[in-house]
Amino acid sequence: MNPYRRKWLIIGIAVAAALGLLAYLVARYPEALGDRGGQIGLVHSLAVLAFVGGGLALRGRFGMARVMRYGVTWMIVGVAVFAGYTFRYDFADIGERMLSELMPDRPRIVGDTVVIRAGDHGHFVVEAEVDGTAIKFLVDTGASDVVLTPRDAAKLGFDLSKLSFSRIYRTANGKVSGAPVRLGRISIGPVVIENVGASVNGAEMKRSLLGMSFLNRLGGYEVSREALTLRR
Repeated sequence: MNPYRRKWLIIGIAVAAALGLLAYLVARYPEALGDRGGQIGLVHSLAVLAFVGGGLALRGRFGMARVMRYGVTWMIVGVAVFAGYTFRYDFADIGERMLSELMPDRPRIVGDTVVIRAGDHGHFVVEAEVDGTAIKFLVDTGASDVVLTPRDAAKLGFDLSKLSFSRIYRTANGKVSGAPVRLGRISIGPVVIENVGASVNGAEMKRSLLGMSFLNRLGGYEVSREALTLRR
């Protein structure tokens, strides 16, 4: 076969393969080209690929085998980028799931909800932001209020010597005293509750408690399959 004709035949086959692959991807993932920006980007990429590939082939700067090899390489790169963009939210969700497994107290954000996995001890521990300070809480539906340890209360700027420990709580370990306080804002991802009633425990305890004064003001919460879901 004439080398000139063979060159154009190979280019035609490559273009047909690229268009076939493109047609499949568009049919399979139409939402990726749903906006004008995506369409313009696609046309621009195809134009650059055609110009560079065609120019190199026609000018004979590279052998056809090398041109085809480079063409296939760029097609693979393009498909990988396209797939990465299409599944970007799925990849982000997978990453969140992996982090939640490695760090159970790190909440996983799913839209307007927060998912907290139970730790090895079977309890739900979550890090929340309280008035700009990170505090780790044990979620406790048996606690009527948000209860701060004296250590966490000091981190939030409360002067323990000026608090009035006038509130009495009945717990499994007996009666304990607490000092009523107000927290300006507790946020866990998209879940934000302002002006929350709380108390500072009179004795030191292992961890602060995220009680019903916070949970009752949520849109809802539920426990299923070792996961606690908070809804805004």
